[in-house]
Amino acid sequence: MLPNRQINHKRDFHYKQAKKEGYRARSAYKLIDIQKRYNIFKRAFYILDLGCAPGSWLQVAKTIAENNLIKYNDLHYHRDHYKILGVDTKNVFPIENIQTLKTDLTNPEINAKIKSIFQNKLDLILSDASINKSGNKFSDHLRQNKLCYSIMEIAKHHLKFKGILLMKAFQGIDFVDLVRNFKNEFKISKTYKPQSSKKKSNEIYIIGIQKKN
Repeated sequence: MLPNRQINHKRDFHYKQAKKEGYRARSAYKLIDIQKRYNIFKRAFYILDLGCAPGSWLQVAKTIAENNLIKYNDLHYHRDHYKILGVDTKNVFPIENIQTLKTDLTNPEINAKIKSIFQNKLDLILSDASINKSGNKFSDHLRQNKLCYSIMEIAKHHLKFKGILLMKAFQGIDFVDLVRNFKNEFKISKTYKPQSSKKKSNEIYIIGIQKKN
């Protein structure tokens, strides 16, 4: 017999919708929701996805990047190709025209790989990366915060001027400090909890628009 948690998951609307539409996870709808609200993929051709397994955000990113090649065919800023790199400690089943790297995003060696692929021209960094929860909300929040600062460090070195960063955080005692530091790096910053996030979850997404120099 399946545990109640697993049964509820299979009854979940977004879980069933993801299966129907071919997404690898329900989390695809979080990114779609954020895109509709903030248009973070505007003129995004070079994209990095941190904590990408099982690949649902990569699927969404690929679809939008392909559309961008047609949509933004002008002199302002255009590319005739896109580059997407996904990073995770878990194996990710291949997606055509997308590179994946199996490593921890806190591994210093990741920087050389990112630079070799994007040459400091990253338009967008996505991160749905999360720590393995222990059940202790306080310690989980602190560990997720630490991960967020690692992601911000990657953005500081590789995201282009006026680029965009989207990352998952957990609400808690140090969340205000995290957002304050985030605001120092971006001209515009927003926090948002997608409709498809579970109501009991303390996850929230921080969006940084127009990275400062």
